[in-house]
Amino acid sequence: MNSYLPAVFAVLAYLLGSIPTAVWVSRMFFRTDIRDHGSGNAGATNTIRVLGWKAGLPVMVIDVSKAILAVLLVRLIPWVEKGSDLYYTFESTYALLAIIGHILPVFAGFRGGKGVATVFGAMLIINFPATLISFLVFALAIAFTRYVSLGSMLAGITFPIAVILVLAVPHLSFQIFSILVPVIIIVTHRKNLGRLLKGEERKFEFRKKKQE
Repeated sequence: MNSYLPAVFAVLAYLLGSIPTAVWVSRMFFRTDIRDHGSGNAGATNTIRVLGWKAGLPVMVIDVSKAILAVLLVRLIPWVEKGSDLYYTFESTYALLAIIGHILPVFAGFRGGKGVATVFGAMLIINFPATLISFLVFALAIAFTRYVSLGSMLAGITFPIAVILVLAVPHLSFQIFSILVPVIIIVTHRKNLGRLLKGEERKFEFRKKKQE
């Protein structure tokens, strides 16, 4: 049975990522589908903009947590030694599957979010120091521009730079994952990028959302 665990956990990682938090929260508590409002994205940012912080913050926490749980699945494989190349390969694989699940969730008609919170959760486990560097870039970008999309893309681009060049992480699987991070984020934010270039992107408002 143990030999099947990596494959079983791979499916579980995808299913964890597929939990459509924003969709379920909007349907259960607001009797609407978040994808029909705002940017149409099933993510924390759009939830905060449309439904407010009380709805958006739990969505963000769960979306981060589901990626963390997916990556930690490797620790339940008894024959994989922690710190080995195989261990890191499974970590990176499960992280990627959770992110794919969030973007293309089987539980929500394969219409999910852009993956930022889930990517962040995976990054926390994959390499915390690199994640911290990326988060600082994200925070500074939002503080100066108030564009969440720009902050997300810049943070994504920063991650492989931190992993490969700054911290010189030796594991190939981590390096590949770190390179995939900005690719995924830029692809899911391609419409935002177009609006940024046209000066049409919506800035994030930090004030509390008022319910009508």
